[in-house]
Amino acid sequence: MIALLLATVFISNERAGTVALIDSSSNKVTATIPVGTRPRGMALSPDGKRLYVAVSHFRGEPSRTRDEGIAIDVASRKIVQRYDVGTDPEGIAIAPDGKRIYLANEDAGYASIVETKSGKSVAALVVGTEPEGVAASPDGRWVYVTGESSNTITVLDAKASGVKTNVLVDARPRGVLFTRDSSRAYVTCEVGGAVDVLDARQHRIISKLRLGKTDKPVGLVLSPDEKRLYVATGRGNSIAVIDTATLTVIRTVPVGQRPWGIAITPDGRRLYTANGISKDVSVVDAATLKVVGTIPLGGAPWGAIAR
Repeated sequence: MIALLLATVFISNERAGTVALIDSSSNKVTATIPVGTRPRGMALSPDGKRLYVAVSHFRGEPSRTRDEGIAIDVASRKIVQRYDVGTDPEGIAIAPDGKRIYLANEDAGYASIVETKSGKSVAALVVGTEPEGVAASPDGRWVYVTGESSNTITVLDAKASGVKTNVLVDARPRGVLFTRDSSRAYVTCEVGGAVDVLDARQHRIISKLRLGKTDKPVGLVLSPDEKRLYVATGRGNSIAVIDTATLTVIRTVPVGQRPWGIAITPDGRRLYTANGISKDVSVVDAATLKVVGTIPLGGAPWGAIAR
């Protein structure tokens, strides 16, 4: 039997106000870091030493902490920097050189660009309505921001720090993910029950995949070889496994209730879903496509990322 490579999985828990660290070899929680009222989006620095987290508030509820971005030193598990990133940050991405973070400010309808070292605000750009997901292309050229109410992808020119264009997609886009060569971007559209595929150089839709009737896709992640796209289906309570060559669903894997975020270990052998309603994390063997573990967390797990 080939041993699993050790990885750390980070889970943002929006109701608990924490980030949980899970050891992939034991599937046990090794640390729980208090970060603020409502942590959601996360991004890792290119060297994996810092975890950036978007912390916001619940609408209509008193907030214990201010809306902000934070940087956690992964080794010490301590918050080492705080960023003024505007109100209600949800999605967060980092530039491939690690020098900037990009955040979607949901209630304000704009995207923030902030320098990671100095904390200086570079720009606040008007994007689609209720921006949520954000991703930076690996070539450092573009940033895509999903507008869930406007049904758009706002394309930001990363070099010019400005808006390039907007692309109309299926209803309620949530997550977005670039391929490693920056040629494609996958967009999950929750209400549309679809995954839209964009030509990320021409910024246009080239294909659409409709999922199952109950699927409300949100989080997504690619296998290391990019032959499979794994999509957390939200209210569908499953992972849709998609062949990226044929753009077809080859398997549906039942997991916990309302999987939102999804992560894959660097070796591609384990998947983790953050299940908000069942208050746990499902562990899936990527070879057998079977659940091999469930990790109770409480609260409402939201995001997932691994290194």
